[in-house]
Amino acid sequence: MEIVDTLEFLLGTWKVDRHFQDFRLGVEGHFRGAASISGQELAKDGSRASRALMDESGELRFGNYAGQARRHLEFQRLDASAVSVNFADGRHFVDLDLRKGNWRSEHLCGSDNYEIVTLVLSADSFEERWHVRGTAKRYVAVTNFARI
Repeated sequence: MEIVDTLEFLLGTWKVDRHFQDFRLGVEGHFRGAASISGQELAKDGSRASRALMDESGELRFGNYAGQARRHLEFQRLDASAVSVNFADGRHFVDLDLRKGNWRSEHLCGSDNYEIVTLVLSADSFEERWHVRGTAKRYVAVTNFARI
């Protein structure tokens, strides 16, 4: 499925279901919650958001741990179809362009490499697959987002 505008597609409230396996620790985990992605600024012509914030929260179960978890990201429009995904403190994470319905990106964090594949499944769902490898981390995470 092709997407005309990545940021507009992402706006809304999403059910989040994430499964991950940490190969270094030999532990599996699961996160269930919701993410709200809301536009913060309008484009200069006033027609669409140029920036959005994502607030994700829910319950994390990881080995013996069970508790609340949160994640915050910022999306900044790069052009008519792509966005820069940034951490809450403004540092760049990856770019995302869903025009063709999928996108592959990489992020180097110290000696750990994050390979992220995002796949649009429908107008109301998408999936992220993370493969993280390095000296400090080695895990796979698959997250399904379904629009609420």
